Amino acid sequence: MMQERARSLRKNRTDAENRMWYYLRNRRLGGFKFVREYVIGNYIADFVCREKKLIIEVDGGQHMTAAAYDQQRTKDLEAVGYKVVRVWNNEVFNNIQGVMEYILSLLETVPPDKKPSSPTLLP
Repeated sequence: MMQERARSLRKNRTDAENRMWYYLRNRRLGGFKFVREYVIGNYIADFVCREKKLIIEVDGGQHMTAAAYDQQRTKDLEAVGYKVVRVWNNEVFNNIQGVMEYILSLLETVPPDKKPSSPTLLP
């Protein structure tokens, strides 16, 4: 059931997810491999770097009303060892380079004083 839902989501991505996937696919970001619409337990994550256990969620306005669900979902995913980063759709369109730099800084071992400043990400 979850695999079928994930397959359906892969075929029906949002514009923001399409744009994000362009930058993450084929190891374009620092050579790290990402997969999309990846099933983890009872959840489907937008983008996952399995090697680093990093989840990238691209969120639109509908997530404003789902804050409690998103918080629980993040807690559950972090409980199994993943780090969850949420990015607003408008950041994907208006600050993709900042978003990519921030994600890359999480993937690499970078001294804390060398990290780029974070774009406006969801808490």
